[in-house]
Amino acid sequence: MRTQILKFWLALAVLWHVLFMSLPQASAGIFEKTLGNGLKVIVKEDHRSPVVVQQIWYHAGSMDENIGVTGIAHVLEHMMFKGTKKVPVGQFSKLISAAGGRENAFTSNDYTAYFQQLHKSRLPLAMKLESDRMSNLHLTGAEFSKEIKVVMEERRMRTDDDPQALMNEKLMAVAYQEHPYRSPVIGWMNDLQTLSVEDAKRWYKSWYAPNNATLVVAGDVKASEVFALAQRYYGGIPARSLPTRKSFSEPPQAGIKRIVVKAPAKLPQLVMAYHAPTLRDMGKDWQPYALQILAGILDGNASARLNRALVREQQLASAVNVEYDSTSRGPSLFMLAGIPSEGRNVTELESGLREQIAMLKRDGVSEDELKRVKAQVTASEVYKLDSLFYQAMQIGQMESIGLSFKDIPVILQKLQAVTPQQVQDVAREYLQDDQLTIAVLDPQPLPGKTVQSD
Repeated sequence: MRTQILKFWLALAVLWHVLFMSLPQASAGIFEKTLGNGLKVIVKEDHRSPVVVQQIWYHAGSMDENIGVTGIAHVLEHMMFKGTKKVPVGQFSKLISAAGGRENAFTSNDYTAYFQQLHKSRLPLAMKLESDRMSNLHLTGAEFSKEIKVVMEERRMRTDDDPQALMNEKLMAVAYQEHPYRSPVIGWMNDLQTLSVEDAKRWYKSWYAPNNATLVVAGDVKASEVFALAQRYYGGIPARSLPTRKSFSEPPQAGIKRIVVKAPAKLPQLVMAYHAPTLRDMGKDWQPYALQILAGILDGNASARLNRALVREQQLASAVNVEYDSTSRGPSLFMLAGIPSEGRNVTELESGLREQIAMLKRDGVSEDELKRVKAQVTASEVYKLDSLFYQAMQIGQMESIGLSFKDIPVILQKLQAVTPQQVQDVAREYLQDDQLTIAVLDPQPLPGKTVQSD
């Protein structure tokens, strides 16, 4: 037994050495320049393969929408593929595909991003196409009418007909009283049904400007050459006055909230969501890092506390998980979710989750447990750097939410500095009923199924 323990700690020591050696390299080979029109260009040189990723991040997402036009940020993402005067409808994707590349886009609460991944020799093509639609998008009523139907069908498939997604959407609408995170990124169906091409034009003219964007290029490139290309293709696009951004805050919750969502489903589900902070000052903040470690302690791997106690030992749940995002423009939620085992119910599962939280608040965590979780969490962050796409993603996300890519190494350092007392402190401060919203999925008969009577 002593030999096994010694081997474990030796292996852990080696891992920590690798991680520490990786820390100074986390921002190595990254260069930035801001063009005269305000476009920030960030280049991550990575010469392992002759591939390049271009990502353009617009600092506007669904949280910037007004009441009545929810979903317009995501709708415009779709419309960005509808062509310009130089590039007809559908040709953008065909040109990237013909060059051996792939492309797509995504919209979140905080930002909207577009990307291409292709051979490094085709970067000029990607820049030419992307810069063209930054300023020359051709929006027509006919194309909008067709695409809004696609978006509404997407909402039906991914939310209305997905019981878990529907429950999560309603949970967000209840957990947040004032913050725009309460509205779904895809938009409410009533708003989608009344959106017009003029709404899309206003959004495009308001937010799609070089001084409201970050261009990230990662791959087998030289920064100086990328800056020259960026100046050539993006530099001539004029800056524009941007709308005044509203400052949103969520008022303190005044007590526990509960909702029950009835939807056709096979199994019941439970979600417990606690209000939690996000990173604002990477160097001074400590609570978001402690919450990230807390999430790893509860649900970091198959042997983590919730899985061990509630799935394997007590057999209260067939699955449990914890979600927490420390990086966003707005606040966050620390969420515990689970599916009761056959013969058990959500009330028993809630009691089991509460018991685990109470134990953690009372007894805290041991140094050994903390070291294991730190190794897992930090290793996960370091291993992600193997992905060229993720490296660009991490840079773009940090810049789009008001942080800096220069702080990326700080994340790993601060995670390693979390103490057992800090983990216990954040559990005590944030996992409280006054900050809790509970959602229960009450499964209804699936279409075509009938309920058997006794």
